[in-house]
Amino acid sequence: MDTLKDAPAARRTRRGRSQMTRSAEPGQNLHLRVPFITRGIPTYDLLGDEALTRIEATADRILAEIGIEMREDPEAVRLYREAGADVTEISAEAWNVRFEPGMLREILRTAPGRFTQHARNPANTVEIGGDATVFAPSYGSPFVMDLDNGRRYGTIADFENLVKLAQSSPWLHHSGGTICEPTDVPVNKRHLDMVYAHMRYSDRAFLGSITAPERAADSIDMCRILFGADFVDENCVIMGNFNTTSPLVLDGVTTQGIRTYAEAGQASIHLPFLLGGAVSPLTMAGSVAQCLAESMSSCALTQLVRPGAPAVLAGFLSSMSLRTGSPTFGTPEPALGSLVMGQLARRLNLPLRCAGNFSTSKQPDGQAMQQSMMSMMSAIQGGANFILHSAGFLDGLLSMSYEKFVMDCDMAGALHAYMKGVEVSDDTLGFDALAQNGPGEHLFGTDHTLRHYQTAYWDSALNDDQPFETWMDQGGIDSAQRANRRWKEILNTYEAPPMDEATDEALRDYIAIKKASMPDGWY
Repeated sequence: MDTLKDAPAARRTRRGRSQMTRSAEPGQNLHLRVPFITRGIPTYDLLGDEALTRIEATADRILAEIGIEMREDPEAVRLYREAGADVTEISAEAWNVRFEPGMLREILRTAPGRFTQHARNPANTVEIGGDATVFAPSYGSPFVMDLDNGRRYGTIADFENLVKLAQSSPWLHHSGGTICEPTDVPVNKRHLDMVYAHMRYSDRAFLGSITAPERAADSIDMCRILFGADFVDENCVIMGNFNTTSPLVLDGVTTQGIRTYAEAGQASIHLPFLLGGAVSPLTMAGSVAQCLAESMSSCALTQLVRPGAPAVLAGFLSSMSLRTGSPTFGTPEPALGSLVMGQLARRLNLPLRCAGNFSTSKQPDGQAMQQSMMSMMSAIQGGANFILHSAGFLDGLLSMSYEKFVMDCDMAGALHAYMKGVEVSDDTLGFDALAQNGPGEHLFGTDHTLRHYQTAYWDSALNDDQPFETWMDQGGIDSAQRANRRWKEILNTYEAPPMDEATDEALRDYIAIKKASMPDGWY
């Protein structure tokens, strides 16, 4: 062997490897950080035009022949009636509302296909709709869990911790809403603490309260303190996540909340929670048709209140175990349904919320991540614009897991790289990488490698990719245990984003006055 000939290449290799070691930090992925993802890959169109038209026709038939039952909100019924709906009184507080085919689509023409939700830090303002995708944490769990303390009811301290974890992740774009239920705070007052936690411990966009119209109004009033009343009057700064009562019911608490957000020009998400075989047909085409009908009828109310108010079409499609009656999450059939919902949303030119990191596993284990990936990828491939439940979902949504939260965030980072797509250029084709040293020579020290080594591949902050022997020597720590260490490190080093002291004081004063105005309510 000609050692003198090989020496320069060896020196280049050592220098290249040394430079990589000094510069690269695991899990940084600085080139992938964005306030929201701009899709660089196409959506997957599962069904052809004929099949989509049949689903739309079935949704129209549901709306025209069966109708939507509305309860305890005569003002919403009045708005639908004046828009041309056929209203039949069922009782003093309930009405059946039917819509001629095409009526709701016409009403929804004024809803924006894409809108901006402003964050208090303008660098974190997000776009929702079109080719934009936003990841937000999971929502609504009464329990929290971690490897140290097991499963327990959530507290306001847990809520604040989870907001901090979300704020600390570069792979979430949104602070979310009810990340867990803080059950140590009275039901009628906890919305104030939750909204304040999002405002104080995060500088990202967030969701407000929807559990009563007056709580929705409080959420918007607090935004007027944070952002300024004039800014809120002209811009979207908060969203509400509203569920229909399936099958085919809109209750008064929901419609009054929708009207409260729409009157203020704020955004709302309109979500049927469909459990196949229980509150929707167990066949996926039927569930999707029902989902479309319910979400359209809910979205349309926003345009009757204030044309142009942002509205997000949504679907939470779920299968069930027909042997036990238990919901199942992360299964393939609802994933296919999410793909179809994406196509239908694009035909309506409405932003879409669907799917997420769903799982019925009781631990942050292999089942949890397998089910999550099945569900999350359907949202990615289907073109979802706002993906709630992107981090922490466990136990069929009953529990928010600290460990799974950081595991899901790591996956979300990988999805940033996946959704960026493949750039094809003279540089990325890499001809020079092969030509520099020629056949039979490695590429470690080439100029192309040194130019791209920090950005070529996504680098996990959580995975262990070392050889087996090294992993064993370091204790054989599994992914859940690594995640346990990781969330504790994040919280130990967390620093709250700065907030103007006068604004913070005004928010705390508002909360104190509101809480003092009513007795504690626990139901």
